[in-house]
Amino acid sequence: MTLASRRRCPSSPAASPLDDENLLCEILLRLPPQPSSLPRASAFCKRWRRLVSEAGFFRRFRLQHCRNLPLLGFFEGSKGLTFVPTLEAPNRVHPRRFSLQRDGTDQYILLGCRHGLFLIFLPERLQVLVWDPLTGDQNRIAVPAPFGRRSANINGAVLRDAGRFQVVLVMADDHDKQNVRALACVYSSNTGLWGDLVSTPIPNQAKLRSCWNDAVLAGDSLYWGLWGDLARILEFDLEKQSLTVIGLPVDTRDFFRITRTEDGGLGFICISEYSAQLWKRKTDCDCVTSWVLGRTIELGKLFSLKLRQNGNLMILGYAEENNVVLVWTMYGLFMIHLESLKFKKLFETMTLSYYYPFESVFPAGYVSMCVFFKYGVEQA
Repeated sequence: MTLASRRRCPSSPAASPLDDENLLCEILLRLPPQPSSLPRASAFCKRWRRLVSEAGFFRRFRLQHCRNLPLLGFFEGSKGLTFVPTLEAPNRVHPRRFSLQRDGTDQYILLGCRHGLFLIFLPERLQVLVWDPLTGDQNRIAVPAPFGRRSANINGAVLRDAGRFQVVLVMADDHDKQNVRALACVYSSNTGLWGDLVSTPIPNQAKLRSCWNDAVLAGDSLYWGLWGDLARILEFDLEKQSLTVIGLPVDTRDFFRITRTEDGGLGFICISEYSAQLWKRKTDCDCVTSWVLGRTIELGKLFSLKLRQNGNLMILGYAEENNVVLVWTMYGLFMIHLESLKFKKLFETMTLSYYYPFESVFPAGYVSMCVFFKYGVEQA
């Protein structure tokens, strides 16, 4: 043995890659976006709990999975605001996990849910309420004129990006019966202000429903259904800040629902008899846009049910991130994935109510973790 080898100090143990908190955060960010992921990671040790409970980590986790958000369930409003879970244990979120604290007995109209936020119109107060079901945070915003008219049928949508949110309100203004217009206005939480009013003419008979007509985000535009002598679609372009009315290729009347296509474009589904037709809007090489029939789904065969002897079918909800529709039949409420055609029966009901999807990742803060383990898991 040489002198140099005798003097060599024993080598220290090699550091684990998980000792690097930056690397550990990158690993944790790639956990599956299921509700049990972050609460379970936070229960592993205090160090992991500290990392995944930070607000900055959860914002990054939401962005990491923004195109792969799990469908936690649906909110239904016929008997108060009730949460209907859709996942199985251990990711099934208990209905009591989400509870909207309301002031008194104010009337409210559900307008839609997106990016983990719920938009609610309070007609008696002439306000919209932006509610975060995960944190319980509420933001009340007075609606701008002319949305403050008591007779106005208001609809809208909420969007969130990098911790800030926007509210888009739309309405059909028929104050002048000969010149009916659609109006839109955008609120930014960044400035706390409403933007300029945007308008476009619409057919005199066109109606913009407040209920059963939540917006669909496809590309850079929001879309709502217009009803009247013919069904149409109202588009609000978020980039151009403009409104456009789009005609439909078939007379769908009440039995159509705007959807997002597989490539993220605009589509719609309509039910005729006991089949569903999926249409999509295409632009050809000459920049001409038209509707194309994608495919037809025989719902009776899909469900293996004898539908013809048991009433009509109705679309009662649509989850745009997961491309899932809720279809009501006399046999129960079914959830159908429009790409894979996989379906699941949720429950039996004779109550026709619209269901608003809640698509979001689940936080891992200490309070959220405690509530999750108390209420968040239902045994299969």
